[in-house]
Amino acid sequence: MDTTRFFDVFISVTLLLILLPFLLIAALLIKLTSKGPAIFVQQRVGKNNVNFNIYKFRTMRVNTAGRSLTVGSRDSRITGVGFFLRKFKVDELPQLVNVIKGDMSIVGPRPELRKFVDLYTPEQQFVLSVKPGITDYASLKYRNENELLSSAKDPEKFYIAEVMPAKIALNKHYIYNKGLKTYFFIIFRTILTVFNPS
Repeated sequence: MDTTRFFDVFISVTLLLILLPFLLIAALLIKLTSKGPAIFVQQRVGKNNVNFNIYKFRTMRVNTAGRSLTVGSRDSRITGVGFFLRKFKVDELPQLVNVIKGDMSIVGPRPELRKFVDLYTPEQQFVLSVKPGITDYASLKYRNENELLSSAKDPEKFYIAEVMPAKIALNKHYIYNKGLKTYFFIIFRTILTVFNPS
């Protein structure tokens, strides 16, 4: 087990044990306030261009996920509980299970939907050479991505033309400079962002 993998597993198991009561409460609130499962499972693209199932707390009403992107923090599909889960990134915590399984790392390029990965150029596919992560430089820079997309006339076209290439550039920067120092720097910055989401 390499050093990063050790910290991935250690941090994930520790957080799940510490946060278990809180996670159970979040799951219960989701179930009590809207129909559907507490956990949302979606196919994403991982290392080496291989699909895997990502886990999140469900923040949208069932049968309303027609759009690929969430537009605006008050997207009509988002439940009341889901709004707060998203604001403080609690909806991402089930991905700690993905980390333990080996699908993901805590730090790495955020995994995209297949429809967007299929648009990658051969050069951009370089970001698929590492495990995707729960957080990365792009997550920090585009933490208010929903609001950014809400101002676009065609959010998906804007995402593909402007946001996605910028994210990939940040992902490549991470890959070229990855190491434990970068790993813990991004984790620390993410914690600060979660507690100061504005």
